[in-house]
Parts: sequence; structure tokens; C-alpha cells
Amino acid sequence: MIIEKIKRTIRKYQLIEKEEKIIVGVSGGPDSVALLCLLNSLKQESGIKLHVAHLDHMLRPYSYKDAEFVKRLAGRLKLPVTSGRVNVKKTAGRGSLEEAARNARLEFLFRVARRVGAKKIALGHNLDDQAETVLMRLIRGAGLYGLSAILPKRKIHGFIVIRPLIEVRRKEIESYLRRKKTGFCVDETNKEDTYCRNKLRNRLLPLLEKEYNKNIKEILSNTALSVGYDYDYLAGAAARLTERWGRKINLAKFLRLHPAMQNLALRFGIARLKGDTRRITFKHIEEINDLIFNRPSGSVVDLPKNVSVIKKKTCLILRFH
Repeated sequence: MIIEKIKRTIRKYQLIEKEEKIIVGVSGGPDSVALLCLLNSLKQESGIKLHVAHLDHMLRPYSYKDAEFVKRLAGRLKLPVTSGRVNVKKTAGRGSLEEAARNARLEFLFRVARRVGAKKIALGHNLDDQAETVLMRLIRGAGLYGLSAILPKRKIHGFIVIRPLIEVRRKEIESYLRRKKTGFCVDETNKEDTYCRNKLRNRLLPLLEKEYNKNIKEILSNTALSVGYDYDYLAGAAARLTERWGRKINLAKFLRLHPAMQNLALRFGIARLKGDTRRITFKHIEEINDLIFNRPSGSVVDLPKNVSVIKKKTCLILRFH
């Protein structure tokens, strides 16, 4: 049963503590609706307190109906709800619409969590989402961080984001909702092949399942979780290194590191400077390595978002301008 599966996931990754307050991000789609219903069914035995949060991205003409649905659902479950609206197309500008929507959603969830005094935020990502994300990043090119994809539990800006459905297949979720006779909102754009993820979901993954391996989604998901553990361990060591170095990286000490640790140290140094490593690709790291090994002192590599790496005789200097 799906409830037993998410209980195992919660225990395995220590996602939920007794009697804590949790923000549940509910879009109105099947995954988030199932997540809310399942967590609500655990309230009595765990004593958790749930607060529903819904953000309307205003990307579809009738998206306001999703907000109305979520409010009605929260009302039936006797749960508090906070809703908001943001015009993602305006905030995205020339950037990725998907990334802008994700950032807007997280910022909204963090605001709600701060206001109600919650430390955890539950999201409805499932095993299929994990498989799609890993495959998409493989195609685009990714290192350990990219391949670790969607972690069951991750700390972001002081909050812990949990994903209790990460080991549950989408078809299991839909079957659960049919049994419960619980409705949900349908995003018709998921059927269109406009976005890369939709192409993977609607065309490539079904082909891989049919022609190559029927368990491809589980394999991709398991790979992501395994890589995630490796990345967490290495990332912890790299973070401690860069914290000591700050914006100046001693080249002699840097060159004594294993190449894997060198690349992570560079990424963490950049992240400490600009807040994240978005838009920092493998090619950028390779260019910094070329700077270190092949270019003279005084050479500079310019990175996205106004970050530069300057080579001096004994060190690298990371500069934000």
C-alpha cells in the first residue's frame, strides 16, 4: 500500500519528527493532492501540524481555478491554507520560465514557513519526476550534483525540504486517488511536447521502457539516490575547505587535492560568492582549470552573473562585481 511505502521512506530518510509543523506545497495536481491526503492521514499517529500553501504562477488563463480547488480541499480537511499569485512570465524576463517558476514557488513557501513558524516544507515529487530529471540532466550534461537530482531531504536557506513520495510511482499515486475518489486539477500543458521534460515524459521514457528496460525509471531513480549520497559526503568536505579559504584560494594547497575535490571546491567557492552555482557548467570549470594550469599570472576568467576568477602568482581570487 502507498501509505506503508511513504512511511518507510519517512523512516529511512528521517523526514518527519513527531508533533512538528509542516508546510505542504499543493499545486492542485495529483502528486501534491495525494501528498496532502497521505500526510493528513498520518496526523493522528505522528501529531504533525499541516499548513497548506498554494502559489498561482498565472501561466494559464484559468489557473485561478487551481487555487479555488486547493482552498476547498484544505477546507474539507480542516487545514489552514495560504495562497499567493505571481506573474512568472514577467519575472522570468529572458531567463528560463521553468527556473523562474521554481524560484518563485520556493520563495513563496519560505515566506509562508517563516510566517507560521514551520521549519519543514513537503513537496510532491515522485519517482517518475526523479527519473525524468536525471535523464534530462544526463542529456544536457551534468556532474555529481546534477545527477543526484531530487533528494528526499535537503536543507535550503535554513528550511528542510522533504519529499515523502520520492519512492512512489506516478501510477501508484493516480491509483490511490481513484480509490479515494479524490479529484485533482489537470495541467493540459503537460501533454504538450513544448518543454524538454514533457518530451522525455511523453516520448523518450515510454520508448526506453518498451524497447530497452521496463524498469528504467526505478534504475534512474536509484542512480540518483546513490549519487546523492556520494555527493553529500564530498560536498561536506569541499564546503569546509572553501569556508576556510574564503575568496582567496591558495594554489599550492589546491593542487594537492584530488581532481574531484578541486572541482567541487571551485563550485563551492563560487556558490559562497554569488549564492548558488546556477548557470555554472562543466565548461566553466574546465576554463578555470585551464586558467590554473596553462595561463600566466594576471589572467582572468569571467563567469555568469558578474563573477570573475583571477589568477595570481600564489592564489586564485574570486571576485563579484
